[in-house]
Amino acid sequence: MSAALLIVDVQEMLVPLVWRGEELADRIAALARRARRHGAPVVALRQVGPAGTPFDPEEPGTRISARLGLGPTDLVVAKTATDAFYRTDLAALLAERDVDTVVLTGLATDYCVDATARSALSHGLDVVLVADGHSPAADGDPAAGLTAEQVVDRHNRLLSTAIHPGGTLRLVAAEEVVFERAGPGHRPDRSTGVSR
Repeated sequence: MSAALLIVDVQEMLVPLVWRGEELADRIAALARRARRHGAPVVALRQVGPAGTPFDPEEPGTRISARLGLGPTDLVVAKTATDAFYRTDLAALLAERDVDTVVLTGLATDYCVDATARSALSHGLDVVLVADGHSPAADGDPAAGLTAEQVVDRHNRLLSTAIHPGGTLRLVAAEEVVFERAGPGHRPDRSTGVSR
């Protein structure tokens, strides 16, 4: 089994609204290029909603950000909830590709990234949360008195220390994520959490 890169909601209308959005999209694009070079699936999630709402699938802003440079082999999965697995074919798509580990990136830290990380664990997947690969709103969480950077730090800490009966979750910096094709007798590299 092997890893897939999971990109949550890096959409045209959202990138300008989040903390360091363009920088984040470029970092994720570099991860996607690395994943493709090693034959790892790249899966982009796209939040959609009813017609006439900001998430109307016909609205240009709901498209995946062009900064990601998605290619013809990349997969796009539409979702309607914060949890990318809820009423989507994501779990089946990953199972068909023998994926046992998701390298998780995207938007927003405290909404869809958090919900998708927890759901992936519930689905028995291991999660490599890219520590510098997700972002909240540009102003963080003012109601809680947290800056954007503090929101990222808090969720990295909470998600990496939570006890969960499904898979495991590890934090890895983007530059340290290594995608390797799983072969016979492969062993997971626990420093990155990605099969080598």
